[in-house]
Formats: sequence, structure tokens, C-alpha cells
Amino acid sequence: MKTIDDLGDLRGKRVLVRSDLNVPLDGTTITDDGRVRAAVPTIRRLVDAGARVVVIAHLGRPKGAPEGKYSLAPVAARLGELLGTPVRLAEDVVGTSARETVAGLTDGEVALLENIRFDPRETSKVDAERSSLADDLAQLADAYVSDGFGVVHRKQASVYDIAKKLPSAVGGLVLSEVEALRRATEKPERPYAVVLGGSKVSDKLGVISNLLGKADRLLIGGGMVFTFLAAQGHPVGKSLLEEDQVETVKGYLAAAQAKGVEIVLPTDIVVADSFAADSPHDVVAADSIPAGRIGLDIGPESAELFRSKLLDARTIVWNGPMGVFEFPAFAAGTRAVAQALVDAGAQGAFSIVGGGDSAAAVRLLDFDEAAFGHISTGGGASLEFLEGKTLPGVAVLSSGRARD
Repeated sequence: MKTIDDLGDLRGKRVLVRSDLNVPLDGTTITDDGRVRAAVPTIRRLVDAGARVVVIAHLGRPKGAPEGKYSLAPVAARLGELLGTPVRLAEDVVGTSARETVAGLTDGEVALLENIRFDPRETSKVDAERSSLADDLAQLADAYVSDGFGVVHRKQASVYDIAKKLPSAVGGLVLSEVEALRRATEKPERPYAVVLGGSKVSDKLGVISNLLGKADRLLIGGGMVFTFLAAQGHPVGKSLLEEDQVETVKGYLAAAQAKGVEIVLPTDIVVADSFAADSPHDVVAADSIPAGRIGLDIGPESAELFRSKLLDARTIVWNGPMGVFEFPAFAAGTRAVAQALVDAGAQGAFSIVGGGDSAAAVRLLDFDEAAFGHISTGGGASLEFLEGKTLPGVAVLSSGRARD
């Protein structure tokens, strides 16, 4: 992949940067600015090079038309604070405001186009429609930099098609993400342990299938663990259960045994009366969850078990929390896994926190992000990489199809 260095002298050049600024909002307040902060180094590098920077991003899932609640206005303000320079927000995607905003930039200034998904062509399944939007975007710039790892698994106009229209390069964030994930998947230092959590087994079927041939250990927690427990014949009460995946999980358990991959499941579970922060709760054996109760975290014995399975690992990938970490009463399992990664890292292990809720948990629970080998900004993209899938936004930069 070509890097920013390969684009040559950028002073006075208009550079489109596809960033991932899809942050959680409470009204107009950003509750976790991790993705904005992650986007800053590449944008700042372009600013320092004298480029006229035009940032493209999305927020939420608008239905191909402007929606006030999905405006990037709060993001533009926060990005400007982090950069230490105002960020001009265009009022549209590629319309009059966008053209005038870009035309008004001087060297080293930054503009942000309004939510790219306000234009239905961005996510169209029709190649010609996406290409049409990419043509409009290309009229605004002289070069393109792909730096939104959270979207590189999408074949979208601002991710894939635009790279065919302009001299293109990979940004520092995407480059570091790909290098970290390759380190964990192509020739991982062993023992190689993978911790999977989150709500659903179905979200991670491809990852589990692929890793059964690569990892030494799979540690399973979060809501998805109850489908594993059910596959072993244990009751799960009112806990989250994907009944249609029980047979699939049975197959995974058998395959793991045949391949010598260790599957580590919780031995105890924190169960509650209901899904609520203040719900009465206690700890029960994982194979004896009472009817009418719901599992919301792995138990303390399990936390110690998971820790012991991680401390001697040399490569660790973690994707998905162990429980409802947003509720303090059910955050202990997630905290324990995070601390185990930190402690393993202090002993030389390389760890990846696989984006999404895991990355949010690291920040919410006040861990030092520098204590982890790599914190991914792309939950879906990192999962698809771990599945062994081709990421269109990376492939187009690697295949020679991107315009030189």
C-alpha cells in the first residue's frame, strides 16, 4: 500500500481524508471521543505538510437523507479542539456548501463535509451510483487518504470507489491497524490466546471458525457464553440464548477438541433478577443458573481462571466485554480481563483490544490505553480481518487498482 510519503509534496494540495468519526452521542454531547482522537495524527500530519484537508466521515445510520441528530457538528467542534485549529463544517456532502467550504481553505486548514451517509449513493449496492458520488468527491480534491479503519470492510463510495479516482494512500491509523492485526494472525508468537465476548455468538461465527485453526486458546465470556453453556446441556435461566446456534456451537466444541484448541468457559456467573444496574445479584455455578435469573457477568472464580490463561500468553486478541460493563455491579469480569492484558503486556506479550465495546470498556474503566499493544478503532473491521475476509477499503489500495 502507498503511504502519505508516496503522495509527494502536498503543500497547497486538497487532500480528502476518510476518517472514522462515528462516536456515541448523548444529544449533542460526545460520550467517548476515542475515534476522534485516533483520527488526529494523520490529519495533523497533513496540516503540517501544508495540505488543504477535507475530512469525510459518517455518524450513525441516517437513511440517505439529512437528519439533524446525525449532524457532524459536535464532531467538528471536538476535532477542532484536539487539532488546536477551527474545523469548518460544510452544510452538505458535495453540494454548494461543500464546494464553497473547500474553495475557501488555505494551506494547513481543515474542513469537514457533512455526514457522508446523508447521500444515499454512499452505501448504494449499485456500482454506478457509488461511482457517481466518488466522482463528485474527486472534484473537491487532488489526492485521497484512507484513514477510517472502522469502515474499510465496507464497499462504499468514500472508502472504496474514491480510491480509484484520485492518487491514493493509506493513512497512519489504517496502516497501524493492519500491521497489528497481521502480527496477531499471520505468525503470532505463542501461546496465542483469544478472548471473545459480547452479546451474540452469531456475530462471531466466522471468527471462531477461523481461529479454531490458528489460536491455542479461546476464552469465551459475555452474553455469547450462554449458548456455549446450553450446548453443553446446562440451564441458562433467562440469560441471552441463541437457540438456533446451539448445534453450531456443539460443532465448534468438537472441532476444538479434535484440533487441540483449548476452549475456556466460565465456571461461575454473576446472575441478577433483571437487566438493571441496581438489580439484586449473586454468584452461582456456571452449570447451575436458576430459572428466572439472568447472567450479566462472569464470576470472580472465572475472572481468576481467565487471568491464569492469559498471563503466560505471548499474543492476545480481545474482542467483546465479559458482561454488562456499563453497570458497575457487572463490570468486574471485563475489568479483570483488561487488567490481565496489561499484566501480560508488562511481561512482553503483544495484545490487541478489538475495537467497539472492548475499546469503550478500556476507557470507561479508566485503563491507560498505552498499556495495551494496540487498541483497534474498528470493531466490525477487526472482526472481519480475524475471520480472514478481504477488506475492500484495504484491498483497493493494495491491488494496484487505486489510481497512481
